[in-house]
Amino acid sequence: MNLLSIQSHVAYGHVGNSAAVFPLQRLGVEVWPVQTVQFSNHPGHKKFRGQAFAAEHVREVVQGIADLGVLKTCDGVISGYLGAAEIGEAVLEAVAKVKAANPRARYCCDPVIGDGGKPYVQPGIPEFFRERALAAADVLTPNQFELEFLSGIKVRSAADAARACDALHAKGPATILVTSLRVAGTPRDALDMHASGAGERMRVRLPKLEVAVQGTGDTVAALFFFHLLRTGSLATALEVAASSMFGVLERTRAAKAKEMLLVEAQDEFVSPSRTFRAEPVEG
Repeated sequence: MNLLSIQSHVAYGHVGNSAAVFPLQRLGVEVWPVQTVQFSNHPGHKKFRGQAFAAEHVREVVQGIADLGVLKTCDGVISGYLGAAEIGEAVLEAVAKVKAANPRARYCCDPVIGDGGKPYVQPGIPEFFRERALAAADVLTPNQFELEFLSGIKVRSAADAARACDALHAKGPATILVTSLRVAGTPRDALDMHASGAGERMRVRLPKLEVAVQGTGDTVAALFFFHLLRTGSLATALEVAASSMFGVLERTRAAKAKEMLLVEAQDEFVSPSRTFRAEPVEG
C-alpha cells in the first residue's frame, strides 16, 4: 500500500507526520510524507524553532511526485495540521491529482482545529475544514471538539454524536472516526472512540490513561485509515487502531515518558498486547 501523508513534522517528538509515518511503515506501508511545517518540537513545549511552509512548497513537492508517474499507485491521501488555510487548498489539489490518477484512492482528512473547547490553529483554518475539506473527504477523524464545531451540534450523549456524524456524512465523508469522546454514559475512568459509516455505528471503550503526550490523534487517524483500506471493515479498523494506540500509551505511561514511545512500543502496531472489541451503538 502507498499513502501520501501531508502533515506537520517535528524533529524531536511525535506529532503530525512524525507520529503517523513510522507506525504506517512498521505495518508495511510505503509512505510519501510531505511536510506542512518543520519545527524542532511541538509548540506545546512552550518554545520551538522552525518554520511553516507556504502552500507553493506543498504543491511543488506533490508535483515532483506526480512527475515520476507514480500517483496511479497511490492508495490514499492523509492530511493533518495545515499551518495556513492556503495549504488546505494545496492539499485538495493533491487529492484531486491522486484521484485523477487512481479513482479508487481515498482521502482521510484529520481536521486539526483544537481541543478542550477551544481552537489552536490560525484563523481561516476551521472555516476551511467546514466549508471546503468536508466535501472532499472520504474519511474524517475529528476529536469531540472538532466534531461539534464542524457539525454545529453540541455532543452530550451517544445520540448527539450520531446526529453530529449524520450531519457530516451529509456533507461528504462516508466514514467518520471520533478519536476521543466523553458523553453521558461514558464512565469517568474510560474514554470512547466512535466510528460511523455505511449504516454502522461502532464504539470501543478504553480505560482512561493519565498520560499527557501530543500526537495521539495523528497516530490513531493513520492507523484507522490504513486498517479501513486494508480490511474494508469499520469494526476491525476501529478495534485494531484503538488497541494499538492503547498499547503505545500504556507503555508511554509506564515509562513516564514525555513523548509517545512509538519506536520502543512499535510491536503494538503489528500485534497489540491487549485487544478491545467494538460494539454497536444505537442512534
